[in-house]
Amino acid sequence: MDTLWSPWRYRYLTAPKPASADCVFCSMAASDADQENLLLYRAQHCFVVLNRFPYSSGHLMVLPYAHAADLSEVGEAVATEMMLLTRWAAKCIRQVYRPDGINLGMNLGEAAGAGVAGHIHMHVLPRWRGDANFITTIGETRVIPEELDVTWTRLRDAMASDPFTASA
Repeated sequence: MDTLWSPWRYRYLTAPKPASADCVFCSMAASDADQENLLLYRAQHCFVVLNRFPYSSGHLMVLPYAHAADLSEVGEAVATEMMLLTRWAAKCIRQVYRPDGINLGMNLGEAAGAGVAGHIHMHVLPRWRGDANFITTIGETRVIPEELDVTWTRLRDAMASDPFTASA
């Protein structure tokens, strides 16, 4: 078995978290500055936002408005809408970026790798063959070829239709 050493990840996981009474995701949802917050779409129970620290261009997240640390803390309507928006977001990413694959994931709790452990969020990110290569694993560097404001515009345009009336 091969083992890859990524000390940058350990530093990220063990670094002290900033002391803040405000949840960054709750603040985004409450604000009307969607472009500044990279917020792409608002539904009844959930919203879609770009990841400010993406693994690849197009990396976004689906979140409930409700501040919940675990999936079991949200009701059926919220959980259902999260999955419907996740499916639709993956479709929009495929349309815009034509990736070779899509990663979906939810890290529940700090030990599981959640950067914001108190507010659940589903990651949706495009993947391409060879995107985890030397520059990422050995060089500890990610290559993001597109600025976030460009990504926001491209995905916001793709998300202009209603996912609940259009054939998702």
